[in-house]
Amino acid sequence: MADFGELLRSVGDFGIFQHLLLVALCSPAFVQSFSTASIIFIEEDPKRHCNTDWILGADPNLTSEEQLNLTVPREQDGSLSRCRMFVPVDWNISEIRERGLNETTECVSGWLYHSSLYTSTIVTDFDLVCSNTGLRAAVQTALMVGILLGAVTFGPMSNSIGRRRAIQIAVVFIATFSVLTALSPNIYVYLVSLLMVGFGGGGYQINSIILSAEWIGAPKRSRAACGSSLIDAVGQCALAGVVYLVRDWRLTQLITASAYAVVLIYIWFIPESARWLLNRGRTEEAKKLLVKAATINKRTIPPSLLDTVRWCEMVRCERDNASHLPQIQVKETATRESLMALFRSPLLTRFFAIILLASFSMQQSFFMLYLLMPTLGLNVFLTQFIFGASEIPVHVLCMWLVEFFGRKALFIGAYLVGGCASLLMLAVPAGYPIAVTVLAVIGRLTIVCSISLWNIYIQELFPTSVRQSVAGLGAIAGRLGSITSPLLNLLRTYQWFVPTTVFGSLCVITGALGFLLPETRNKELPETILEAESARLDCRMSSNRNVISIKRKTQMDSTRL
Repeated sequence: MADFGELLRSVGDFGIFQHLLLVALCSPAFVQSFSTASIIFIEEDPKRHCNTDWILGADPNLTSEEQLNLTVPREQDGSLSRCRMFVPVDWNISEIRERGLNETTECVSGWLYHSSLYTSTIVTDFDLVCSNTGLRAAVQTALMVGILLGAVTFGPMSNSIGRRRAIQIAVVFIATFSVLTALSPNIYVYLVSLLMVGFGGGGYQINSIILSAEWIGAPKRSRAACGSSLIDAVGQCALAGVVYLVRDWRLTQLITASAYAVVLIYIWFIPESARWLLNRGRTEEAKKLLVKAATINKRTIPPSLLDTVRWCEMVRCERDNASHLPQIQVKETATRESLMALFRSPLLTRFFAIILLASFSMQQSFFMLYLLMPTLGLNVFLTQFIFGASEIPVHVLCMWLVEFFGRKALFIGAYLVGGCASLLMLAVPAGYPIAVTVLAVIGRLTIVCSISLWNIYIQELFPTSVRQSVAGLGAIAGRLGSITSPLLNLLRTYQWFVPTTVFGSLCVITGALGFLLPETRNKELPETILEAESARLDCRMSSNRNVISIKRKTQMDSTRL
């Protein structure tokens, strides 16, 4: 019986067809980071004062300095208050000057901002200052919650309606709500729109990587995860340049929406996963796609291999008198396996637990380093560019290293180095922003590398029957990590070292647990839970058998002597 990997090698496991598919699915990653522009590029505490134009009704010829002196109270250090104003009165200007104003209140007519680094931000447009400062955490959390919901929804959905259809629906969500985000009249519409952008983004991310990986052969499968991350890194560099030139969050969101409008045109023409189609028993559709892929790759599938593709039912397997010919092995249990079957395997359950922790710590560290970016001491645009530019060679190198050293060694190294670099940031004395930035970049680069490794492990550890469900649950764990990152960041106001200590330690623990994971390099993707467990056990058993055979040979040689 031939497996799907044999058929894919006949079609071409990394030819023109796979290259085109990879480019189509990875391209949206270029602008996906633009969705966070309205969150990252904001001033924490912009210079401002209450809008006190009410006094101009008493004397329209007042200078700005006179207006502020008469209507805005002073802080203890002598500076003008940013959150308080004197209560408006119905007096003429002479009475105001003579008697003065004493009773204060919160800003009742909004704020006036000045000397801002940006033309427009969500902070200035929605007045997220003073008593409304807490809404910033809601803004940072909305996108993460949306991505979590997208992973919960689109993960199981793609197992039933297919990877292709799930991707198309996700792109529609992103494009539509990116426009609504830019046009939001208030903070509440913005929060809902941003949540829905994240909803589509979470669904797209996990399905695009799985779809591309299921069309690529084992030797080149890492290209699916690393390729998407590489394009995202280029987008990070572009994001710094766009925001530096535009400096208006609404226009940046519209640029994002226009890019997704292009994706909406071609996304309807991407192919479905032939592996998933065979798994669902839709062999005729799978045949057509395989023939199409072979034609584009300028390859020919042996008729004996293609014509005997059959779907095995629960009771019998129809072979049409072709039992003497090689066949594609399609597991009859695949479509009936549920996620609960995974937990009946102690080995796969252990792998699943490690993968969940890896996803949580990875995403929490990634977003914590992002949120700490304005506090590192360097220009925010330069820091953003450094973050993005430094990722590009890492992803290119990761494609090679993951095949040379294997998944396991690189996984352990990435988490341990990332966690230690983050913890070392605490040891740098104040006044050394370059040293802190270097450590932050090292930590972020290794964490970014671990994202690609995590995506590869998700594909290779778990079978087709539950792969997307596991990816969805793993994404949920990751989004829980990203959702908690703004809340963890708030602890800086109490003890500045707590957030870095927490996410750095979690990375170190995850790296240590990586020793319990198997090596999956050059292994075919498993189709069923039994096959996934057997493959890992067979690897260990074969290793043990080699040791036993060496011992026996040594004993025989010593006996002969």
